[in-house]
This record gives sequence, C-alpha cells and structure tokens, in this order.
Amino acid sequence: MGKNKITIMLQTAEDIRLLNEKIGHAAGFVTRINDELSKVIVGQQTMIERLMIGLLSNGHVLLEGVPGLAKTLAIKSLSKTVHAEFSRIQFTPDLLPADVVGTMIYNQAKNEFMVRKGPIFSNFILADEINRAPAKVQSALLEAMQEKQVTIGENTYKLPEPFLVLATQNPIEQEGTYPLPEAQVDRFMLKVIVGYPTKAEEQLIIRQNTMGLTAAPINPVASTSEIITAKELVRQVYIDEKVEHYILDIVFATRFPEKYNLPKLKPLIGFGGSPRASINLALASKAYAFLNKRGYVIPEDVRSICKDVLRHRIGLTYEAEAENVNVEQIVDEILRVVNVP
Repeated sequence: MGKNKITIMLQTAEDIRLLNEKIGHAAGFVTRINDELSKVIVGQQTMIERLMIGLLSNGHVLLEGVPGLAKTLAIKSLSKTVHAEFSRIQFTPDLLPADVVGTMIYNQAKNEFMVRKGPIFSNFILADEINRAPAKVQSALLEAMQEKQVTIGENTYKLPEPFLVLATQNPIEQEGTYPLPEAQVDRFMLKVIVGYPTKAEEQLIIRQNTMGLTAAPINPVASTSEIITAKELVRQVYIDEKVEHYILDIVFATRFPEKYNLPKLKPLIGFGGSPRASINLALASKAYAFLNKRGYVIPEDVRSICKDVLRHRIGLTYEAEAENVNVEQIVDEILRVVNVP
C-alpha cells in the first residue's frame, strides 16, 4: 500500500504530459466506436458515454428507463463495434439460474456428467429486463460480476477478458418487476437513468423509422487488446490527494451528513455508500478523464459521474419517501455543500 502511495505522489508534470500523449493515442478507438453507434442511435449521448466508462473501468452498467428508449439497441450496437463475443439473456419470471451460468448434463455415451456452459461465458452480457426475473436468478450473476468466475458443480471456471454485464431494467413501479437485491445492485458500477429524447431527436427517429431506410451496418472497429490496453491506462490516470479527499467527503457525507453541515439529510438517509462507492467513483472519474483525453482527474469529472455511481447505493427512509425526496436531490445537496478542491 505504501509503495502505491509513493508512486502516486511522485507524479511530475512530465509524467502527466507523457500519459496525456499515450491516452491521446490509445483513445482513438473511442471516436471510432462513437461514429459507428451514431449510425443507429439518435441522441442519448449520456447513456453511450456511461457505457464507455463501464467498458474502460471494468464496471458493470445498469440502465433504467421505460421501454422504447434504445437501451437494448445501444448495448447490442456497442458489442458489435468490438471484436468480442456477445450474449443476450432475456430475463423472464420462469428463468432458472442454470439458464444463465450453465449446468451439469449426463452424457450417456461416455457414462459421465459434462459441463454445459451457459451464455454468461461471453465478453459482453446483455441482461435484458433484469428485474423481470426473481431473486434466485439475479443472484446467479453475483459471483460472475464480482469474481469474474462461475462455479458449476465442483469446478470453477474463469470468465473471458474483458467481461462486462450491461443490464436494462424497467422502473420498479411497472407491473411484473422484482426489485433487485441490494447486493446485486451494488455490483453495478453505474446506474444510469435513461430519459426521453428531445423533440428534434425524436423527429429524426420518426423519419428514420417511417421512410423505409435501412440502417447502416455496425462494423467492428476496436479489438479486445485495444480495450485491455486502454483499461490499463485508465488505472494510471493521476488523482491528486485533494481530489481523493473530495471523493471521500462526498461518500462520507452520505453516511454522516450531520458532520458535513447537512443535518436535515440525517432522517432521510437509511444507509450511505459503501467503500465500493468510493472505489467506483474514483475509477469512473479516471475513465471520464480518459474519455476527455486527460491523464489526470479534476473535480468536475467527479461531479459529472457522481449521481450514476451513488444513486443505487443510498438507501432512503420512509420519511424521505413520504416527503417525495429522491436520491438525486440528496446527491445534489451534498455536491452543493461539500467543499470543492
């Protein structure tokens, strides 16, 4: 731990300049991916940016929004831009854990049991409408998402690299949905709320879908090796100690708001962000800096990605629900009060 701290503190202006050059060179595939996605997706730049952050920081992404907002299309299209394996799992109430991870089957000819691997053994997993399946199926993903491995029978199997779960869910107010368990939700680095397109964007969507035009095919424009290299560079992005303290102050304010001049939030928060919130906020900020071709994190990076990291990690009390207070309002208030370095 001490060695890492010394390495961070010894970053010089020249180190950062060289890292900026490396990132500028390595980030070329990001532009190519965005160009391919723009062939089929109109608008939704925030959603696409968040998917890229998940890809670069090895973090799973949960997209929430009403049907018809191109959530599934965006994930499928992103997977097509990379030379990698893709699996789509449609979550339904009758889905079984074995349908996700695989199972042991009996081979009559060899008189022995064999492993049949499930669709989880891919680079990109689209878990479509993840909250349509009961908790036992959602829990089948826990080991895969956290440890990047799956246990079938007595054997444990490593998952391919990169491995990314990109899930969609309907708002829990909709009929036939199951709230995700807290442990499952916490495995997602980002929870992104997907909103409606603007009027101009929707006009373009109407034209594209009513004029009988065939969408241009999505071409693979990035390799897994490019992504793995980019992920290594993201880890090297410099975070100053003051920015680290800023991240810690934001997360600690969700746990002990009264210590940060936010006593009115105390009765509204049931539980705050875990250490995983701090880790993911730092990693996501690094990935955001990488997307902006910078080798260092600034406070604005942290603020830009903060809601997506924290919105599923703060538990609200009944009092908050009675007062119609949501997590976004709480995070906004924390960002307003916590000192920016």
